[in-house]
Amino acid sequence: MNFPKFQKLVEDRTGFRTMENPTASGEYFSDSCGDMYNFFLKVGPGAVIEDMSYFTTGCGFGTATCSIVVDLAKGKTIEEAASLKEADVESALDGYPEKKKDYPQRALEALHVAIDDYKQKVASGAVPDYSAMPAPERPVQPVAETVPEPPPPSDNGKLLIKLH
Repeated sequence: MNFPKFQKLVEDRTGFRTMENPTASGEYFSDSCGDMYNFFLKVGPGAVIEDMSYFTTGCGFGTATCSIVVDLAKGKTIEEAASLKEADVESALDGYPEKKKDYPQRALEALHVAIDDYKQKVASGAVPDYSAMPAPERPVQPVAETVPEPPPPSDNGKLLIKLH
């Protein structure tokens, strides 16, 4: 587990706020520990999650996990967010301690409840079907540059490294 990243997530609480007039929301209550997770979604054209926030009564792990889910889902389409896996959340923190392994599942369950709320509202006509509207241009993710191969060793088998 990346403890410095965990600590920063708990301190910064990215996305920790309620949202006025969300397009959808979803709540999950954990019977095992009493934590509550609530996600709020603002959905726009192309069914893109334009804004996302959460509220939790959970501990630091609940807060950190919800912040990770916000980071992973915001800017994605509803379907892309729905396809997030526990492993995606776990890898963002380089793993979880054994006793905390269920936190990604809890947070994703709350996200799925919010996504289901959105889909039910679309089906009932309570909100527009944003997926039928053209999505705004999304920035293209830069492709990592390939690192050039080191030059072959010189004739005498030594590699010269120049320091600047």
